[in-house]
Amino acid sequence: MKTLYISLFCILLATSCKSDKTENAISDKEQELSIGEKIANAHGFENWKNVSEVTFTFQVDRDTIKGNGRTWVWHPKLDKVKMTNKDTSIAYSRSKMDSTHVSVDQGFINDKFWLLVPFQLVWDTTATISDQTTAEAPISKTKLNLITLTYPNEGGYTPGDAYYIYFDDNYLIKEWVFRKGNTEKPSLTTTFENYKDYNGIKIATDHKMEGGNWNLNFTDITITLDE
Repeated sequence: MKTLYISLFCILLATSCKSDKTENAISDKEQELSIGEKIANAHGFENWKNVSEVTFTFQVDRDTIKGNGRTWVWHPKLDKVKMTNKDTSIAYSRSKMDSTHVSVDQGFINDKFWLLVPFQLVWDTTATISDQTTAEAPISKTKLNLITLTYPNEGGYTPGDAYYIYFDDNYLIKEWVFRKGNTEKPSLTTTFENYKDYNGIKIATDHKMEGGNWNLNFTDITITLDE
């Protein structure tokens, strides 16, 4: 009987140790996430692996004047893109581009960056992300978390650009400051607002300048998942 009690005690002890190790492993994994990954995951990045198609219309409205939108259909797993505007429609594969596609692809990279900037923090591995700090956001004047995203001086369509990204305690982006060529003077400052959920992907559909008479926005958004 004594031997039985000793055996049971050893089993319970081993199970307890295994449970502790598992919990510690999960905790360590959470601690290993970078600030970029935390922001991306807060916007649904963990669901991106299931996305087969993205469609959206990018436009900029000024006062009461509606902008001329560009509509994109993107198959990320195939890296195929189609752009449609009021004048034309062009489809191409990003892995097989020629010179006639470069200007269209520049538009796609710009518009996609605005749409999915939280995910770019993970995708753009050549960019650097500063340590997290806190600062007063330029538009809302509220205290938010802050990181600086800086791109290298070579490569890509707009090398050397930098961004101040302001986000809340839930890691949702609320404002940003774009600095073209990493200049000290801000080139553009906007909000991130009117978030909507598309099959687990959270997207800020409005980006307004201070005063609200300028709005870079997205309409006709659909996120299609693999069947």
